[in-house]
Amino acid sequence: MAEQVRVTSFDALESFRASLIVFITKANRSVDEVRDEVRRTRLWLQHDRRLHWEGEVHRWEKKLDQAEQELMSARMSGLRETVTMQQAAVNRAKRALAESGDKLRRVKLWNRDFDGLAEPLTKRLDGLREYLDHDMPKSVTYLVQAIRTLEAYAGPDAPENKPSKPSAPAETENAP
Repeated sequence: MAEQVRVTSFDALESFRASLIVFITKANRSVDEVRDEVRRTRLWLQHDRRLHWEGEVHRWEKKLDQAEQELMSARMSGLRETVTMQQAAVNRAKRALAESGDKLRRVKLWNRDFDGLAEPLTKRLDGLREYLDHDMPKSVTYLVQAIRTLEAYAGPDAPENKPSKPSAPAETENAP
């Protein structure tokens, strides 16, 4: 028939239950941090980076206009050294303007595509959150019930419930 079960300690189950509760708490915190990071990244792209690169484009447009005007003045004055320096300044401003414009276009593309790229991943987080909020607490409850059932099964004869026996007598008959 059925074999006899010998329950020696409930500490392992209790320790696992406590570890599971800690895990659930940390996992919930991690999911929240990831969601916050996605939100911060979206805001950073939409506002901070877009405004930054728009400002850079505007700043380099002004510098390019100024450098072109200085180049025109240098050409009118007829000084070759000044013309060469001013031409280099115009070329530098054109490159910086092109780079700023490219970065602004990339930020706008990321703004447009960010939700489409991030949404599938955040939906996975929703599934994990559902699991952590609903299924894992059921697991903790199941463990508590299992511990209670095993304690009831073991009864007062369980090793944890028996008073410990002293290994040597406390007093001896020939004590002075």
